Amino acid sequence: MNDDQLLRYSRHILLDEFGIEGQERLLAAHALVIGAGGLGAAALPYLASAGVGHITIVDDDDVDLTNLQRQIVHTTANVGRPKVESAREAMLRINPDLDIQLVPRRVSDAELGPLVAQADVVLDCTDNFVTRHAINRACVAHRVPLVSGAALRFDGQVSVYDLRQPDAPCYGCLFPPSVPAPEAACASMGVFAPLVGMVGTVQAAEALKLLSGVGRPLAARLLMVNALTMEWNEMRLARAPDCEICGGA
Repeated sequence: MNDDQLLRYSRHILLDEFGIEGQERLLAAHALVIGAGGLGAAALPYLASAGVGHITIVDDDDVDLTNLQRQIVHTTANVGRPKVESAREAMLRINPDLDIQLVPRRVSDAELGPLVAQADVVLDCTDNFVTRHAINRACVAHRVPLVSGAALRFDGQVSVYDLRQPDAPCYGCLFPPSVPAPEAACASMGVFAPLVGMVGTVQAAEALKLLSGVGRPLAARLLMVNALTMEWNEMRLARAPDCEICGGA
């Protein structure tokens, strides 16, 4: 690290658990963030400010006026522009030393595999089960830890799925792909603005812990929050032996 970086990241370096070694691991790390909407908009600025050196953002959507109630990385001036471009501009204003790659389209399963394989951690900030299952399959195949979040109305959840750990479950253990799941979107159901920030920043924290080797990740645990009552609950997760994705892995 140069002198500017030592100063920029000094509050991380002062943490005994983190130190220079942890910060250097962040600078050398590569995070893949899929989704630059509500969850991604909360997670991305913290990945940038914390110094994750290489970040790839995948999103095919443009900024819409209805996004601005909660997607705080975007601004009114960016309405109509690709979300990935809007997010990158905001992140580089925070930290200009980052390498940020953009994928401004919906990626196929064939494209997803190589993207995941190049990453050290994947943040699933999407809003539909089809995409979540595709991301999980790629993470299981390439043994890349997945930080998955969801937020709708007043309810949010986040977990880490890391098959590098013995007996760790994958996303499919909790939500089997063959079981029909009701698709609900913010456009029809609504979402409490700060909720996506609460979930997205937890995703960022878990990603930073995984990349730096600091602390205990939220693996094999599902953290749930009801922002209407401000109640947090945790559920232990186990690998499903008959899981369609990772069973017997």
